Amino acid sequence: MSNRAYNFNAGPAALPLEVLQQAQEQFVEFNGAGMSIMEMSHRSAAYEQVHNEAQSLLRELFGIPDNYHVLFLQGGASMQFAMLPMNLLAPSRAAAYAISGNWANKAVKEARLIGETIVAASSEGDGYRRTPAITDIVIPDDAAYVHVTSNETIEGTQYQAFPDTGNVPLAADMSSDILSRPVDVSKFGVIYAGAQKNLGPSGVTLVVIRNDLAAASPKSLPSMLRYETHVKNNSLYNTPPSFAIYMVNLMLKWIRSNGGVGELAKVNQAKTALIYDTIDNSGGFYTGFALPESRSRMNVTFRIRNEELEKLFIKESEQQGFIGLKGHRDVGGLRASVYNAVPMASCQALAQFMIDFQRRNG
Repeated sequence: MSNRAYNFNAGPAALPLEVLQQAQEQFVEFNGAGMSIMEMSHRSAAYEQVHNEAQSLLRELFGIPDNYHVLFLQGGASMQFAMLPMNLLAPSRAAAYAISGNWANKAVKEARLIGETIVAASSEGDGYRRTPAITDIVIPDDAAYVHVTSNETIEGTQYQAFPDTGNVPLAADMSSDILSRPVDVSKFGVIYAGAQKNLGPSGVTLVVIRNDLAAASPKSLPSMLRYETHVKNNSLYNTPPSFAIYMVNLMLKWIRSNGGVGELAKVNQAKTALIYDTIDNSGGFYTGFALPESRSRMNVTFRIRNEELEKLFIKESEQQGFIGLKGHRDVGGLRASVYNAVPMASCQALAQFMIDFQRRNG
């Protein structure tokens, strides 16, 4: 399709054209069922096959050990900001949060409503232009869990490695870089992620949780807020976002057909290198927001020397089919979100546009 936009939206974000086309082919009638998957019961064999297959593909592609559950929930990562401490933060303990930017701050704000929290480390002093150093994360021995935000979409920073938290469970919001690179899942107690950046459309949230942590859900919580409820019902306690899960299934098959997570990580690095190199070789016309050691491979944040040029950049880029390059209102500037489904050709086109824009306005 020649009229496809160069989609750099931060989320909901780009999906592979072939995935969209396959969904289009099956939209009215799914596998001879005489109806769309959106119309059929979530208790039907046809839907449960899609549901279970998506869980199996996640285990395969993300290397999820057998002693972890894979859940499909709703409410986005924002729901998990509260659901995590509700389930894991005991009254006599504290949760330790590493503060790396906007989303980490939102997570700890919700946790404070539930129980005691401490700041284990923070990069606020550097304007959140980096992630907290692993060596700076201080973990109390009796902490209920340690929480990190693996990638900050607004500031454009990303952990390049994760802390070893010993016997204290490590929880991570991976909404914006899930399945974009290999991760040792066994180092984590809980991983959660909204699907709408790397896994599919909005509406479904992935939670990967170690068995013992799920089993410890307090019985005093409402059923829908207990991880144990969803484990026992295979994420089918209530009506799931069935079409979104179907799309996740297609997206996972696309990841597998493109070489898996390891191969995608190489492509993602090459895609963002094109843009970072353009920034670094611009002689100061463009400046990156994130410090080089913390640069995200998902969200490239940068500035131009004055806001008038930034406004002109947005205007001209939109005229040429580039979508989503305006930075978040809390930070300003410019941002290119380069998730799994953003093709190399889009990044090449953006790099060339940036070079041309500088030539005309430098």
